[in-house]
Amino acid sequence: MAAALPVCYHGAITRTECEDLLGKKHKDGAYLIRDSETIQGAMCLCVYYKRVVYTYRLLQTHTGSYTLMTAGGLAETFFKTLDDLIRHYKKKNQGLTIHLRHSVKRKTAMLAKPQKAPEPPESQRRQSPSPEDDGDYENVPDSDYVEVLPP
Repeated sequence: MAAALPVCYHGAITRTECEDLLGKKHKDGAYLIRDSETIQGAMCLCVYYKRVVYTYRLLQTHTGSYTLMTAGGLAETFFKTLDDLIRHYKKKNQGLTIHLRHSVKRKTAMLAKPQKAPEPPESQRRQSPSPEDDGDYENVPDSDYVEVLPP
């Protein structure tokens, strides 16, 4: 089942649209989350402070946890959900320009859709592995394992 995203998640809006939304709020600590325009699959936490929008890159790990991209040498903090991440950064002195104070809510509900690879045509589907192939996890269909090819 798809999980509901936080109401501050605005999806694929542009940086300019984001700055307009936060500028209209005109409150220090106003924030929203949007999809990154430059890194596919990443998101941005955008925070308004003294007429400037600060953007922090949000990444999701292969295990599903979320983290803010940090400068070299700083420890990363991981969160199970975006709501947990937001709750953490609402506290003062957590590394942001200003702590999160005012959520800029989207107008419609969104659901996270699990990423699923497209189904290959019937002619290209592999048959179930034979008993002698039981130990070969690399090529088993519907496996969590990924086939790694040499460069």
